Amino acid sequence: MKHLELHIIQSVPVACLNRDDLNSPKTAVFGGVQRARVSSQSWKRAIREMAEKELDSKGQFKGKRSRLFVEKISAQLMKLGEVEKTANALSLCAGHYLAKLDPKQQGKVKTLVFLSPLEYEIIAQLLFSLKDDDKQKLIDAISSVDTEKLASDENDDEEINEEEPAIKKKGEKKLTAKQFGKLVANTLKTPMEKAFKGEKKETKSLPKDAADIALFGRMVANDHSLTVEAASMFSHALSTHKVDNEIDFFAAVDDLQPKDESGAGMTSTLEFNSATYYRFAALNLDMLADAEHLGCMTKEERQSVVRIFVEATVKAIPGARKNTMNGNTLPNYVLGVIREKGHPVQLINAFENPIRSSQGYAARSVELLNSEYAKLAETWGIQAVFEKAIPDVGMKTFLDGVMEHVI
Repeated sequence: MKHLELHIIQSVPVACLNRDDLNSPKTAVFGGVQRARVSSQSWKRAIREMAEKELDSKGQFKGKRSRLFVEKISAQLMKLGEVEKTANALSLCAGHYLAKLDPKQQGKVKTLVFLSPLEYEIIAQLLFSLKDDDKQKLIDAISSVDTEKLASDENDDEEINEEEPAIKKKGEKKLTAKQFGKLVANTLKTPMEKAFKGEKKETKSLPKDAADIALFGRMVANDHSLTVEAASMFSHALSTHKVDNEIDFFAAVDDLQPKDESGAGMTSTLEFNSATYYRFAALNLDMLADAEHLGCMTKEERQSVVRIFVEATVKAIPGARKNTMNGNTLPNYVLGVIREKGHPVQLINAFENPIRSSQGYAARSVELLNSEYAKLAETWGIQAVFEKAIPDVGMKTFLDGVMEHVI
């Protein structure tokens, strides 16, 4: 497996980059002490946002994770010439097929689904191209299902007879959630597989606006033909030293409060910490170029994707409390490594024994990182075809060097 590794040391001042359910900065115990932690999910979202908004000029990073994609598919259906009522019904059925409709929130599905605009068009086109009998079956089904029970009767054992019309006569029992789900799946499964995998179910590449889906992956439990394994890998960022969360007590002044009244308008507390983090990310370059991911792209287009991914991974930072505890910094050090084979190996064990220093943590963290890398290379015979570090070289030189190894 040809892959790229990024090993990053980054110091962040007073901040709360990633909060838990109690609104406290996330932590983890490693090496027997508490560390500051930022989840991979949090940092990946920041990377996706920077890639799309600041770095992507070719429309390659257009994927959106949402529960509201039903209306996007409906809009595409109407562009194709479907009437609004039919478009809404068909798109709701597609939404239920992909992620189950949420009975409590009209037009939403229960789980986030990662789709790109071109994929909205693909789904709309397959719905538009259904046989009239299949379209009517779906329209009748969505009008006769008891939407209030979509979340409660999935275990209903009552079977559905495909020969019978989906809609019930007046006074008859409505379709159960299980019956509705089976009808939708039976109608859409084959068209979906053909649309996303091809006529013979051979592997079919993602559209060119779905680079972020290829990089970060997609899980669709109801139809594995849409599931995409992520070409990238991330660890949770951990501090290289022990960290205790601190409490900020603050008072806000009421600007309209009479001068003869004393006291603040409000008082409260917020938790924060500051830390030097070790961040790790990797990219499977072989997988990115295969037929399930970005095989439809030219080498130059994939180079553009990798360049954006690497730059965003290095520069992006979660935006929590960015206006009150701005934690925006750039890394102190970035080690990039490309190997022709093997699997990615992170260097977190350089910090299993937490750094204790009164002179700061960043310089010592870089020293230990490089020592761990040299030790692993010597002990295990790990060989690299690319090794460069920022700030030993500038960002452009670093990226140009990586591009030489993109396939």
